Amino acid sequence: MALKTTYAPNHEALYRLAEQQGGYFTAEQATAAGFSWERLSDHATRGHFLRVTRGVYRLAQFPASPIEDFYIAWLRCGPKSVISHESALAVHDLSDIIPGEIHVTVPRSASRRRKGIRQHRNKLRPTEITRRQGLSVTSVARTISDVARSGLAEEHVGRAIEQALERGLTNRKALFAEAKRRGGRAARLIRKHLSPAGKTA
Repeated sequence: MALKTTYAPNHEALYRLAEQQGGYFTAEQATAAGFSWERLSDHATRGHFLRVTRGVYRLAQFPASPIEDFYIAWLRCGPKSVISHESALAVHDLSDIIPGEIHVTVPRSASRRRKGIRQHRNKLRPTEITRRQGLSVTSVARTISDVARSGLAEEHVGRAIEQALERGLTNRKALFAEAKRRGGRAARLIRKHLSPAGKTA
């Protein structure tokens, strides 16, 4: 989310923005809210803002998230980026897989590579994006089709489908729609695990 640049620190605007992002914000967002580098550094020294990594901060009154690395990756990749693939499975608590890189879907125009972040260039529809704890993440149906298409082991895909349906995180209609739209391996695995002979029947 972008903020209109101001010349005096707007604490309320920065708080509202960070609140929507799990308490996290970037130095660029703070600057847009009127915080000079000196003032930002002063707040960090006083303990009002906690510097979690270069260019990314957290309001002190917000507890650190167990998925803090995902917030950092998301904010570093920009406001139009979305946590996706295996990383989105973890956010939705549908997998115990720990990928070596954080997966983020970014606009096709994105070019900059970032260490430790696996970027997938694609255009997502609004219905394929949701928010979890202030984090922008692909919807459950889109996430399952993404990991199925990218080659995740079938057993993990099947387990994710089963758990998602059991917990009401998605439904068969949404998954069948993804299968029809994406085709290929994603369609094959989704349809197999939704069929009468599948595990999720």
